[in-house]
Amino acid sequence: MTDRPVIGIFGAGKVGTALARLLVASGYDVLIAGSPRQTALDLLVSVVAPGARVVTPDELVAGADVIIVAVPFGKAGTVPWEDFGGRIVVDAMNYWPPVDGHIAAIDADERSTSEINASRNPLARVVKSLNHVGYHEMEDDAMDAGSPLRRALAVVGDDADARAVIAQLIDDIGFDAVDGGPLANGRALEPGHPAFGRELSATELAALLAPAAHLAA
Repeated sequence: MTDRPVIGIFGAGKVGTALARLLVASGYDVLIAGSPRQTALDLLVSVVAPGARVVTPDELVAGADVIIVAVPFGKAGTVPWEDFGGRIVVDAMNYWPPVDGHIAAIDADERSTSEINASRNPLARVVKSLNHVGYHEMEDDAMDAGSPLRRALAVVGDDADARAVIAQLIDDIGFDAVDGGPLANGRALEPGHPAFGRELSATELAALLAPAAHLAA
């Protein structure tokens, strides 16, 4: 992998295109694949995320070093997880019943939603991040390194090297990265839990990701 990995984004909605803009501005080569139902996707992306390249899902998997999944949670099964073995995959999704409806199997599962997604392909190097900041805040809150007001974003995952790659990406797009440990800690980043949607410093966010701290939601 080069110093600047190629980033592939599944999802050309508000989150995916906001991430694409930040990543392109930070010098990354960005591939993006949208829903087959989206018409004139090349035109859309050229306007809202200039510099990102629209590709097919197969081309994205073949060409990306890091894959970001930014589709609605209820559509997670439409993403080709079977092709993600050995790849760094960022789960940027949130289970949001007002949008997804209540999914009984998810409601009854004690695992974090990222652990559930990781089980789709145990060989994928799944990291949870980029889900606990609003798409409209991504560009507004991004700041240069060293700013005392810089907002922090967490990175959790069972693969330490994968966490390090995504931590660098987060730093490059304008946020302090906090290593939150194993993927199970992603519970703290989900809607209804303490770190979700809050503007936190690295110290504050690290405290919420300390063992068992997120259980007091």
